[in-house]
Amino acid sequence: MKGDIGVIGLAVMGQNLILNMNDHGFKVVAYNRTTSKVDDFLNGAAKGTNIIGAYSLQDLADKLEKPRKIMLMVRAGEVVDKFIDSLLPYLDEGDIIIDGGNSNYPDTTRRTKDLAEKGIRFIGAGVSGGEEGARFGPSIMPGGNPEAWPYVKPILQAISAKTKKASHAVTGWAKTAPATLSKWCTTALSTAICS
Repeated sequence: MKGDIGVIGLAVMGQNLILNMNDHGFKVVAYNRTTSKVDDFLNGAAKGTNIIGAYSLQDLADKLEKPRKIMLMVRAGEVVDKFIDSLLPYLDEGDIIIDGGNSNYPDTTRRTKDLAEKGIRFIGAGVSGGEEGARFGPSIMPGGNPEAWPYVKPILQAISAKTKKASHAVTGWAKTAPATLSKWCTTALSTAICS
């Protein structure tokens, strides 16, 4: 059985999102550039789960159902672009890349446009709530290629925070970068209030 979604990046946020997805019944394929972290994760926090390890980007792609959904939980900026470029040879038309980092919103707009020209659907999805939010229910602000939304909606809504008034904490879909801009604003407000 193949994975529902792949996650690249096994720092605390990536690990916690993967565990959250697993808890909600999704089969997750985990990858990290330093592959020893994959083994550490599988033998540690992910022990006894249905999480699958991948040891190369091709291995990750091969272990995913199509259309592939791959979430990047890596440092914003050039690292995101490098991973996208490295992933492209292993992806097919219609596959989906989700940037879960705090990317600069013009980068999200550029990536959405550039990848659409290559047949890849891109989503910028700010994930807010820190380590605990990632593990038990973040607020998620997705935007980008609207064709990707039906494929990622069940996962993102399932793992997001819930309240008595809202069944999920996923903001409405934005066609382009305003979703990552809203994540920036949320972070700035939180920082200002807490300071």
